[in-house]
Amino acid sequence: MSTEGETTRKQAFKDLSEDALGFGGAEVRTARDLLIRPRLVLQAWMIEGPTGGGIYAKPLRLYLALNAILMLVVFLRGGMDGVLAQAGLAEIVNPLIEQSGKSRDAFMADADGWMSFVTVPILAPLYALAVLPFLRWWDAEDLGWRRGFRAAFAYLNAWTVPMLPAFWFIYGAGPVAAIGSLLLFVLGVAVFLRMGRGRWYRGVLPGLGKGLVLQIAVSVLMMVGSWLVTGIGLLAGVMA
Repeated sequence: MSTEGETTRKQAFKDLSEDALGFGGAEVRTARDLLIRPRLVLQAWMIEGPTGGGIYAKPLRLYLALNAILMLVVFLRGGMDGVLAQAGLAEIVNPLIEQSGKSRDAFMADADGWMSFVTVPILAPLYALAVLPFLRWWDAEDLGWRRGFRAAFAYLNAWTVPMLPAFWFIYGAGPVAAIGSLLLFVLGVAVFLRMGRGRWYRGVLPGLGKGLVLQIAVSVLMMVGSWLVTGIGLLAGVMA
Protein backbone atom coordinates (compact mmCIF):
# COMPACT_ATOMS: atom_id res chain seq x y z
CA MET A 1 0.00 0.00 0.00
CA SER A 2 1.48 3.34 -1.07
CA THR A 3 1.90 6.05 1.50
CA GLU A 4 1.26 9.70 0.77
CA GLY A 5 5.01 10.35 0.86
CA GLU A 6 5.70 7.59 -1.71
CA THR A 7 2.98 8.92 -3.97
CA THR A 8 4.44 12.42 -3.74
CA ARG A 9 7.94 11.13 -4.57
CA LYS A 10 6.64 9.15 -7.55
CA GLN A 11 4.80 12.20 -8.86
CA ALA A 12 7.89 14.35 -8.37
CA PHE A 13 9.97 11.82 -10.34
CA LYS A 14 7.39 11.78 -13.13
CA ASP A 15 7.33 15.58 -13.23
CA LEU A 16 11.15 15.72 -13.32
CA SER A 17 11.27 13.12 -16.10
CA GLU A 18 8.72 14.99 -18.18
CA ASP A 19 10.36 18.39 -17.61
CA ALA A 20 13.90 17.16 -18.34
CA LEU A 21 13.32 14.66 -21.13
CA GLY A 22 9.71 15.21 -22.20
CA PHE A 23 8.95 11.69 -20.97
CA GLY A 24 5.71 11.34 -19.00
CA GLY A 25 3.03 8.71 -18.55
CA ALA A 26 1.76 8.89 -22.13
CA GLU A 27 5.30 8.51 -23.49
CA VAL A 28 6.03 5.50 -21.27
CA ARG A 29 2.78 3.82 -22.32
CA THR A 30 3.48 4.52 -26.00
CA ALA A 31 7.04 3.20 -25.76
CA ARG A 32 5.80 0.03 -24.06
CA ASP A 33 3.16 -0.62 -26.70
CA LEU A 34 5.61 0.09 -29.51
CA LEU A 35 7.71 -2.76 -28.14
CA ILE A 36 4.93 -5.32 -27.76
CA ARG A 37 2.31 -4.32 -30.38
CA PRO A 38 3.75 -1.74 -32.82
CA ARG A 39 1.20 -2.50 -35.54
CA LEU A 40 -1.71 -1.59 -33.26
CA VAL A 41 -0.01 1.67 -32.21
CA LEU A 42 0.46 2.59 -35.86
CA GLN A 43 -3.16 1.77 -36.56
CA ALA A 44 -4.29 3.98 -33.67
CA TRP A 45 -2.16 6.89 -34.88
CA MET A 46 -3.37 6.53 -38.47
CA ILE A 47 -7.07 6.12 -37.65
CA GLU A 48 -7.62 7.96 -34.36
CA GLY A 49 -5.25 10.88 -34.88
CA PRO A 50 -1.87 11.95 -33.48
CA THR A 51 -2.74 10.89 -29.92
CA GLY A 52 -4.33 7.60 -30.96
CA GLY A 53 -7.68 8.70 -29.57
CA GLY A 54 -6.12 10.15 -26.41
CA ILE A 55 -4.17 6.99 -25.54
CA TYR A 56 -0.68 7.69 -26.87
CA ALA A 57 1.88 10.47 -27.08
CA LYS A 58 2.16 12.36 -30.34
CA PRO A 59 4.72 10.69 -32.64
CA LEU A 60 6.91 13.77 -33.12
CA ARG A 61 6.87 14.64 -29.41
CA LEU A 62 7.84 11.08 -28.52
CA TYR A 63 10.63 11.00 -31.09
CA LEU A 64 12.14 14.21 -29.72
CA ALA A 65 11.93 12.80 -26.18
CA LEU A 66 13.67 9.59 -27.27
CA ASN A 67 16.39 11.61 -28.98
CA ALA A 68 16.84 13.64 -25.80
CA ILE A 69 17.63 10.38 -24.01
CA LEU A 70 20.06 9.35 -26.77
CA MET A 71 21.82 12.72 -26.55
CA LEU A 72 22.09 12.31 -22.78
CA VAL A 73 23.87 9.00 -23.40
CA VAL A 74 26.17 10.72 -25.90
CA PHE A 75 26.97 13.39 -23.31
CA LEU A 76 27.71 10.80 -20.62
CA ARG A 77 29.94 8.88 -23.05
CA GLY A 78 32.07 11.97 -23.67
CA GLY A 79 30.10 13.97 -26.21
CA MET A 80 30.43 14.22 -29.97
CA ASP A 81 34.16 14.96 -29.97
CA GLY A 82 34.80 11.22 -30.28
CA VAL A 83 33.59 11.53 -33.87
CA LEU A 84 36.18 14.22 -34.57
CA ALA A 85 38.90 12.18 -32.91
CA GLN A 86 38.54 9.29 -35.35
CA ALA A 87 41.66 8.55 -37.39
CA GLY A 88 39.94 9.29 -40.69
CA LEU A 89 39.46 12.95 -39.71
CA ALA A 90 42.86 13.56 -38.16
CA GLU A 91 44.30 15.08 -41.36
CA ILE A 92 41.43 17.57 -41.45
CA VAL A 93 41.12 18.32 -37.75
CA ASN A 94 44.77 18.96 -36.90
CA PRO A 95 45.33 21.82 -39.42
CA LEU A 96 42.05 23.42 -38.33
CA ILE A 97 43.15 23.35 -34.69
CA GLU A 98 46.33 25.17 -35.68
CA GLN A 99 44.36 27.67 -37.76
CA SER A 100 41.98 28.40 -34.87
CA GLY A 101 44.85 29.32 -32.55
CA LYS A 102 43.22 27.31 -29.73
CA SER A 103 44.34 24.38 -27.71
CA ARG A 104 43.08 21.00 -28.86
CA ASP A 105 40.77 20.77 -25.84
CA ALA A 106 39.26 24.22 -26.49
CA PHE A 107 38.74 23.44 -30.18
CA MET A 108 37.08 20.12 -29.38
CA ALA A 109 34.88 21.72 -26.73
CA ASP A 110 33.55 24.33 -29.18
CA ALA A 111 33.05 21.74 -31.92
CA ASP A 112 31.40 19.31 -29.54
CA GLY A 113 29.01 21.94 -28.21
CA TRP A 114 27.74 22.87 -31.65
CA MET A 115 27.58 19.29 -32.89
CA SER A 116 25.52 18.28 -29.85
CA PHE A 117 23.26 21.29 -30.41
CA VAL A 118 22.49 20.62 -34.09
CA THR A 119 22.48 16.81 -34.20
CA VAL A 120 18.79 16.24 -33.42
CA PRO A 121 17.46 19.24 -35.43
CA ILE A 122 19.38 18.04 -38.49
CA LEU A 123 19.13 14.25 -38.27
CA ALA A 124 15.50 13.89 -37.12
CA PRO A 125 14.00 15.65 -40.19
CA LEU A 126 16.43 13.82 -42.50
CA TYR A 127 15.39 10.43 -41.13
CA ALA A 128 11.73 11.35 -41.54
CA LEU A 129 12.34 12.51 -45.11
CA ALA A 130 14.18 9.25 -45.83
CA VAL A 131 11.21 7.05 -44.95
CA LEU A 132 8.29 9.39 -45.76
CA PRO A 133 8.09 8.89 -49.56
CA PHE A 134 8.30 5.11 -49.26
CA LEU A 135 5.65 4.83 -46.54
CA ARG A 136 3.29 7.07 -48.53
CA TRP A 137 3.94 5.06 -51.68
CA TRP A 138 3.45 1.66 -50.01
CA ASP A 139 0.41 2.57 -47.93
CA ALA A 140 -2.94 1.60 -49.40
CA GLU A 141 -4.40 4.93 -48.25
CA ASP A 142 -3.60 8.39 -49.58
CA LEU A 143 -1.92 9.61 -46.40
CA GLY A 144 -1.08 13.14 -47.47
CA TRP A 145 1.82 15.03 -45.93
CA ARG A 146 0.51 15.32 -42.36
CA ARG A 147 -0.37 11.65 -41.91
CA GLY A 148 2.69 10.70 -43.94
CA PHE A 149 4.99 12.41 -41.46
CA ARG A 150 3.00 10.81 -38.63
CA ALA A 151 3.64 7.39 -40.19
CA ALA A 152 7.33 8.22 -40.65
CA PHE A 153 7.79 9.20 -37.01
CA ALA A 154 5.75 6.19 -35.93
CA TYR A 155 8.27 3.92 -37.65
CA LEU A 156 11.24 5.88 -36.30
CA ASN A 157 9.83 5.65 -32.77
CA ALA A 158 9.30 1.90 -33.06
CA TRP A 159 12.92 1.59 -34.23
CA THR A 160 14.39 3.89 -31.57
CA VAL A 161 12.65 2.45 -28.48
CA PRO A 162 14.38 -0.97 -28.58
CA MET A 163 17.63 0.80 -29.51
CA LEU A 164 17.83 2.67 -26.19
CA PRO A 165 19.13 -0.13 -23.92
CA ALA A 166 22.02 -0.97 -26.27
CA PHE A 167 22.98 2.56 -27.31
CA TRP A 168 25.35 3.06 -24.38
CA PHE A 169 27.48 0.14 -25.55
CA ILE A 170 27.46 0.73 -29.30
CA TYR A 171 28.00 4.50 -29.39
CA GLY A 172 31.43 5.55 -30.62
CA ALA A 173 34.03 3.92 -32.83
CA GLY A 174 35.68 0.51 -32.98
CA PRO A 175 34.53 -3.06 -33.66
CA VAL A 176 31.75 -3.02 -31.05
CA ALA A 177 30.24 0.10 -32.60
CA ALA A 178 30.54 -1.44 -36.10
CA ILE A 179 28.73 -4.59 -34.97
CA GLY A 180 26.16 -2.41 -33.20
CA SER A 181 25.49 -0.44 -36.39
CA LEU A 182 24.85 -3.68 -38.27
CA LEU A 183 22.49 -4.87 -35.53
CA LEU A 184 20.62 -1.56 -35.66
CA PHE A 185 20.20 -2.01 -39.42
CA VAL A 186 18.74 -5.48 -38.85
CA LEU A 187 16.56 -4.12 -36.05
CA GLY A 188 15.15 -1.48 -38.41
CA VAL A 189 14.13 -4.17 -40.90
CA ALA A 190 12.57 -6.28 -38.13
CA VAL A 191 10.60 -3.29 -36.83
CA PHE A 192 9.28 -2.61 -40.33
CA LEU A 193 8.10 -6.22 -40.61
CA ARG A 194 6.39 -6.11 -37.22
CA MET A 195 4.77 -2.71 -37.67
CA GLY A 196 3.83 -2.61 -41.35
CA ARG A 197 2.23 -5.99 -42.03
CA GLY A 198 -1.08 -5.52 -43.81
CA ARG A 199 -0.51 -1.81 -44.39
CA TRP A 200 2.91 -1.38 -45.98
CA TYR A 201 3.44 -4.89 -47.27
CA ARG A 202 1.78 -8.28 -47.80
CA GLY A 203 3.95 -11.33 -47.83
CA VAL A 204 7.26 -11.93 -46.04
CA LEU A 205 9.58 -11.53 -49.03
CA PRO A 206 8.06 -8.21 -50.22
CA GLY A 207 8.16 -6.99 -46.62
CA LEU A 208 11.80 -7.99 -46.24
CA GLY A 209 12.72 -6.25 -49.48
CA LYS A 210 10.89 -3.06 -48.51
CA GLY A 211 12.45 -3.12 -45.06
CA LEU A 212 15.91 -3.31 -46.62
CA VAL A 213 15.12 -0.44 -49.00
CA LEU A 214 13.91 1.68 -46.09
CA GLN A 215 17.03 1.04 -44.03
CA ILE A 216 19.31 1.78 -46.98
CA ALA A 217 17.52 5.11 -47.47
CA VAL A 218 17.91 5.93 -43.78
CA SER A 219 21.60 4.96 -43.88
CA VAL A 220 22.27 7.22 -46.86
CA LEU A 221 20.65 10.25 -45.24
CA MET A 222 22.30 9.36 -41.93
CA MET A 223 25.65 9.65 -43.70
CA VAL A 224 24.66 12.98 -45.25
CA GLY A 225 23.45 14.27 -41.90
CA SER A 226 26.66 13.14 -40.17
CA TRP A 227 28.72 15.06 -42.71
CA LEU A 228 26.61 18.18 -42.09
CA VAL A 229 26.91 17.88 -38.32
CA THR A 230 30.66 17.28 -38.52
CA GLY A 231 31.12 20.22 -40.88
CA ILE A 232 29.22 22.52 -38.53
CA GLY A 233 31.33 21.28 -35.62
CA LEU A 234 34.60 21.94 -37.46
CA LEU A 235 33.45 25.38 -38.54
CA ALA A 236 32.44 26.19 -34.98
CA GLY A 237 35.79 24.98 -33.70
CA VAL A 238 37.58 27.44 -35.98
CA MET A 239 35.27 30.45 -35.63
CA ALA A 240 33.64 30.21 -32.19
